[in-house]
Amino acid sequence: MKKKIAAIIMIILFALAFFASVVQATDTNTADLKNDSTVNLVQMKDRELETLQDYQESYGDDTYGLVAYILNIIRLYSIPFGFVGIAISGIYRYIIGIRKLDVRDKGFGAMIGIITVMVICQILPLVFAIVVKGWRG
Repeated sequence: MKKKIAAIIMIILFALAFFASVVQATDTNTADLKNDSTVNLVQMKDRELETLQDYQESYGDDTYGLVAYILNIIRLYSIPFGFVGIAISGIYRYIIGIRKLDVRDKGFGAMIGIITVMVICQILPLVFAIVVKGWRG
Protein backbone atom coordinates (compact mmCIF):
# COMPACT_ATOMS: atom_id res chain seq x y z
CA MET A 1 0.00 0.00 0.00
CA LYS A 2 2.82 2.40 0.87
CA LYS A 3 4.56 1.63 -2.40
CA LYS A 4 1.43 2.52 -4.37
CA ILE A 5 1.06 5.85 -2.57
CA ALA A 6 4.75 6.62 -3.08
CA ALA A 7 4.45 5.75 -6.77
CA ILE A 8 1.41 7.99 -7.21
CA ILE A 9 3.17 10.88 -5.47
CA MET A 10 6.25 10.38 -7.68
CA ILE A 11 4.09 10.39 -10.83
CA ILE A 12 2.35 13.61 -9.75
CA LEU A 13 5.68 15.29 -8.95
CA PHE A 14 7.13 14.16 -12.28
CA ALA A 15 4.10 15.48 -14.14
CA LEU A 16 4.34 18.81 -12.34
CA ALA A 17 8.04 19.09 -13.11
CA PHE A 18 7.54 18.10 -16.74
CA PHE A 19 4.66 20.45 -17.48
CA ALA A 20 5.82 23.38 -15.37
CA SER A 21 7.26 26.36 -17.14
CA VAL A 22 9.65 28.95 -15.83
CA VAL A 23 8.31 32.47 -15.59
CA GLN A 24 10.89 35.17 -15.26
CA ALA A 25 10.01 38.61 -14.04
CA THR A 26 10.79 41.52 -16.28
CA ASP A 27 11.56 44.99 -15.17
CA THR A 28 8.50 47.10 -15.80
CA ASN A 29 8.25 50.78 -15.53
CA THR A 30 6.45 51.61 -12.29
CA ALA A 31 5.34 54.94 -13.73
CA ASP A 32 3.18 53.06 -16.25
CA LEU A 33 1.58 51.07 -13.45
CA LYS A 34 0.89 54.21 -11.47
CA ASN A 35 -0.60 55.92 -14.52
CA ASP A 36 -2.82 52.91 -15.27
CA SER A 37 -4.11 52.77 -11.71
CA THR A 38 -4.69 56.51 -11.68
CA VAL A 39 -6.60 56.32 -14.95
CA ASN A 40 -8.71 53.45 -13.60
CA LEU A 41 -9.53 55.39 -10.43
CA VAL A 42 -10.52 58.48 -12.40
CA GLN A 43 -12.73 56.37 -14.70
CA MET A 44 -14.42 54.73 -11.70
CA LYS A 45 -15.02 58.14 -10.11
CA ASP A 46 -16.49 59.53 -13.33
CA ARG A 47 -18.75 56.50 -13.75
CA GLU A 48 -20.07 56.82 -10.19
CA LEU A 49 -20.65 60.56 -10.61
CA GLU A 50 -22.63 59.85 -13.81
CA THR A 51 -24.70 57.28 -11.94
CA LEU A 52 -25.35 59.78 -9.14
CA GLN A 53 -26.41 62.42 -11.65
CA ASP A 54 -28.75 59.90 -13.30
CA TYR A 55 -30.39 59.26 -9.93
CA GLN A 56 -30.69 62.99 -9.27
CA GLU A 57 -32.32 63.56 -12.67
CA SER A 58 -34.64 60.60 -12.18
CA TYR A 59 -35.86 61.79 -8.77
CA GLY A 60 -35.90 65.48 -9.68
CA ASP A 61 -33.98 66.59 -6.58
CA ASP A 62 -30.36 66.39 -5.47
CA THR A 63 -31.18 65.11 -1.98
CA TYR A 64 -33.61 62.42 -3.11
CA GLY A 65 -31.20 61.31 -5.82
CA LEU A 66 -28.35 61.05 -3.33
CA VAL A 67 -30.46 59.03 -0.90
CA ALA A 68 -31.60 56.69 -3.68
CA TYR A 69 -27.99 56.25 -4.83
CA ILE A 70 -26.83 55.43 -1.28
CA LEU A 71 -29.72 52.99 -0.78
CA ASN A 72 -28.80 51.25 -4.02
CA ILE A 73 -25.20 50.84 -2.86
CA ILE A 74 -26.43 49.46 0.47
CA ARG A 75 -28.69 47.06 -1.41
CA LEU A 76 -25.80 45.77 -3.50
CA TYR A 77 -23.34 45.34 -0.64
CA SER A 78 -25.82 43.83 1.82
CA ILE A 79 -26.00 40.56 -0.13
CA PRO A 80 -22.37 39.39 0.27
CA PHE A 81 -22.13 40.69 3.84
CA GLY A 82 -25.40 38.95 4.65
CA PHE A 83 -24.22 35.62 3.28
CA VAL A 84 -20.93 35.86 5.17
CA GLY A 85 -22.84 36.68 8.36
CA ILE A 86 -25.22 33.77 7.80
CA ALA A 87 -22.26 31.43 7.29
CA ILE A 88 -20.54 32.61 10.47
CA SER A 89 -23.70 32.40 12.54
CA GLY A 90 -24.36 28.95 11.05
CA ILE A 91 -20.93 27.85 12.25
CA TYR A 92 -21.77 29.11 15.72
CA ARG A 93 -25.17 27.42 15.65
CA TYR A 94 -24.37 24.05 14.12
CA ILE A 95 -20.67 23.41 14.76
CA ILE A 96 -19.64 25.21 17.93
CA GLY A 97 -23.16 25.03 19.36
CA ILE A 98 -23.10 21.23 19.53
CA ARG A 99 -20.99 21.43 22.67
CA LYS A 100 -22.11 24.77 24.10
CA LEU A 101 -25.82 25.51 24.19
CA ASP A 102 -25.42 29.22 24.95
CA VAL A 103 -23.30 29.67 21.81
CA ARG A 104 -25.96 27.78 19.85
CA ASP A 105 -28.62 30.25 20.94
CA LYS A 106 -26.35 33.20 20.10
CA GLY A 107 -25.75 31.75 16.63
CA PHE A 108 -29.48 31.39 16.04
CA GLY A 109 -30.19 34.93 17.25
CA ALA A 110 -27.41 36.33 15.09
CA MET A 111 -28.73 34.44 12.07
CA ILE A 112 -32.24 35.82 12.54
CA GLY A 113 -30.86 39.34 12.97
CA ILE A 114 -28.65 39.14 9.90
CA ILE A 115 -31.47 37.80 7.72
CA THR A 116 -33.78 40.55 8.99
CA VAL A 117 -31.26 43.30 8.24
CA MET A 118 -30.55 41.78 4.82
CA VAL A 119 -34.25 41.74 3.90
CA ILE A 120 -34.68 45.33 5.10
CA CYS A 121 -31.68 46.44 3.02
CA GLN A 122 -33.20 44.77 -0.04
CA ILE A 123 -36.69 46.23 0.41
CA LEU A 124 -35.78 49.75 1.58
CA PRO A 125 -34.83 51.15 -1.88
CA LEU A 126 -38.13 49.90 -3.30
CA VAL A 127 -40.13 51.49 -0.48
CA PHE A 128 -38.18 54.74 -0.88
CA ALA A 129 -38.88 54.81 -4.63
CA ILE A 130 -42.58 54.14 -4.11
CA VAL A 131 -42.93 56.81 -1.44
CA VAL A 132 -40.87 59.49 -3.19
CA LYS A 133 -42.02 58.96 -6.77
CA GLY A 134 -45.55 57.81 -6.06
CA TRP A 135 -46.69 60.17 -3.31
CA ARG A 136 -44.52 63.14 -4.11
CA GLY A 137 -45.45 63.11 -7.77
